[in-house]
Amino acid sequence: MREKVMVFGSFVVDLMSRADRLPRPGETVRGNEFNIGPGGKGFNQAVASHKSGADIVTVTKIGNDTFGKIAFDIANEIGMNSKGFIISEEDSTGSALICVDELTAENQILIVPGACNTIKKEEIDSLDELLDDISYLLIQYEVNQDANEYIIKKAIEKGVKIILNPAPYQKVNDEFLSDINIITPNETEVEGLTDVKVVDLETARHAKDVLLSKGIENVVITLGANGSYVYSNGEDSLIPSYKINAIDTTGAGDAFNGGLLTALSEGKSLFDAAKFATAVSALSVQKKGTAISMPTRKEIDLFIEKNK
Repeated sequence: MREKVMVFGSFVVDLMSRADRLPRPGETVRGNEFNIGPGGKGFNQAVASHKSGADIVTVTKIGNDTFGKIAFDIANEIGMNSKGFIISEEDSTGSALICVDELTAENQILIVPGACNTIKKEEIDSLDELLDDISYLLIQYEVNQDANEYIIKKAIEKGVKIILNPAPYQKVNDEFLSDINIITPNETEVEGLTDVKVVDLETARHAKDVLLSKGIENVVITLGANGSYVYSNGEDSLIPSYKINAIDTTGAGDAFNGGLLTALSEGKSLFDAAKFATAVSALSVQKKGTAISMPTRKEIDLFIEKNK
């Protein structure tokens, strides 16, 4: 049985260019391709979760403009719930400038949050009913932090478990972190959180201990091509990655988090959820784009069966 889940976070429009290599500071490089599409960590993760099978409510804030219309168009196209979309008459929809190296699949991203950085308490209050019957709430750092703090307090009052993807990394107080049930940093983010550079199982365990000391209960550290480290209920494990040819790694972390949310909503353990999320991420990087690259449940199940 699926439990209902929520993603609270950003929507931005991705302005993506691709080139043979990324420019150095002060340098202009001729690109090969340009595309406009939906993005933002919150929206990407919501799309990944929806397409992988979750019963999900997506909460984000957009402007009443051309870019904001893209959010509704995509939600309608894939059948995703848009009741949590907040529309601003004052602020424009956020945007992200993305450059992708076509040879290595590495990327550089500059984000302008726009409306999703102006979420107000009264706007969250107006969506109170959407928190009813939610089992997990997934948040990130691409919205104003006071909005994150407010919605998790409301969610906790309703018995909701909180998943934090601490991206893009920013320093927050330990009181905020103590409310987190599951945290999902990558190597860069976990080093910012713990001052530990994670390179193997020993350093992953050291970083985990620092996170637990802040009041966090469960830890998932994503390690790119090296898979992920998972700790839950006194046990830990390294989850291996799939060997694939990556075309575009831009939305890999978002795909992982969305897949993790789906699997948890289906009652899977954190370890099995991470395995499922790894498959979602592996499929996403074999396509160009972010939200549009997220795989369907049928694609995920076939991939897992094929790569046992």
